[in-house]
Amino acid sequence: MSILIGLTGSIGSGKSLAASYFNELGAYIIDADSISRRLVQPDQPAWKEIAEEFGTDFFNKDESLNREKMAAEIFKNNDKRVLLEKIIHHRVLTEEQKMYHAVKESDPRAVVIIDSPLLIESENYKNVDKVIIMKCSIETQIQRAMERNGKYSNTVKNRLKTQMPLEKKVKYTDYILGNEGTREELRSKVLRLHEELKSLV
Repeated sequence: MSILIGLTGSIGSGKSLAASYFNELGAYIIDADSISRRLVQPDQPAWKEIAEEFGTDFFNKDESLNREKMAAEIFKNNDKRVLLEKIIHHRVLTEEQKMYHAVKESDPRAVVIIDSPLLIESENYKNVDKVIIMKCSIETQIQRAMERNGKYSNTVKNRLKTQMPLEKKVKYTDYILGNEGTREELRSKVLRLHEELKSLV
């Protein structure tokens, strides 16, 4: 019997890197951000609803969503952030379940991982069998996010403020994956955890 895992973590926590290691070991990855980007393509239902609620100022000339402009808006305006999440989240959850059932049909003993930064906030943790959270210091998160995206420290700090604090997320978590060290150290931890998850299948 397959198992569905939720993997979450704040910006700079190493969540995507951990997901890539799980994938190398044979786990199936469902990327919530990738689904979200697909759902806001021109003429998709979510795109249309965003246009109705936010107006055309948040779109590029080719009618694609201007993600940077939208991000800047929702990180300074909580009501707008809640509105955008209301438009997108339920659609993402529906797509994730479709993808999971498709994998389950083809591989009944699959370890399937939903890679989602908002797994807890969206209450999607209720739909998975186990939850993994990435853990590292805020200083480390800020440094990594700045190195990866070229963002300023204040930009990263503001984004972190909009996300649920780690100490609250831990309440919903089955496994904590510490990531203060090197990539090889994280890879070793993922290997051990993957073996444990496989034993649950």
